[in-house]
Amino acid sequence: MERKKFLKIAGLTALSIPMITALNKLENITDSFDSSKRMPVLFLGHGSPMNGIEDNEFVRAFKKQGQQLDKPNAIIVVSAHWETNGTFVTAMQNPRTIHDFGGFPKELYEVQYPAPGHPKLAKEISEFINPAGSVHLDDKWGLDHGAWTVVKHLFPEADVPVIQLSLDYNMTPQQHYELAQQLKKLREKGILIVGSGNIVHNLRKVDFRKINENYGYDWAIEADSKMKKWILEGNHQNLIDFKKQGEAFNLAIPTSEHYLPLLYTLGLRDEKDNTTIFNDNPIGGSLTMTSVKFG
Repeated sequence: MERKKFLKIAGLTALSIPMITALNKLENITDSFDSSKRMPVLFLGHGSPMNGIEDNEFVRAFKKQGQQLDKPNAIIVVSAHWETNGTFVTAMQNPRTIHDFGGFPKELYEVQYPAPGHPKLAKEISEFINPAGSVHLDDKWGLDHGAWTVVKHLFPEADVPVIQLSLDYNMTPQQHYELAQQLKKLREKGILIVGSGNIVHNLRKVDFRKINENYGYDWAIEADSKMKKWILEGNHQNLIDFKKQGEAFNLAIPTSEHYLPLLYTLGLRDEKDNTTIFNDNPIGGSLTMTSVKFG
């Protein structure tokens, strides 16, 4: 065999070993799960924690989405409200309901969402994600309000296991997107993956006089419109490179934690997925509730 041809084949074989190992581990995930249809992916603009108890247009749309879903085997939530040094996945049997906010009515703090966790799924995720050892098991967090205030409307009986995947604040947007791509096969295992944040989220510029109105500043509407256009076109690179998109985007995304969950859902999208945008409204000038379903 020619030396160049041998080296090419050997190189391809060596490169394929980690990928084959990851795929083999993935095929073994949750063997006990019931057979299920391929699950869609949701990005939910979660807005105020009060959406956990209010009846409004956004909550009604969340409930409608839940009614249209097959019951998943498990749910993974990537929430804006869990940023960590490294990537973590909740691995406890019974995650606590976290009330990570202040200044709201007592009624909101009394809400519990007692969905079980799924330690086995968490462990398997930690094992198949590359680079090896980059996802760590967590036994302290639980379900923050970016998770439970929306998931409770999808599955009010709290009878579906829920785990959270954290946002590593050391990673670039591209790295978040690529991590999400490794999770794509989980959709075939009956696992619903939810990104929870807000694509336009600038709390410092909120007009609280109009917090209950569908009102957006010009820059908020401009950024939101471009994001929706690129989502529908499948132009993921422009969305990954949000820091290069000009002043409207700088105002819409002053910090990235509420935006990054969108990149996870984009990384999970297949070309064959239908894309549906809902809750397509701004509030308070500098927030949008824009939500997306892929699949």
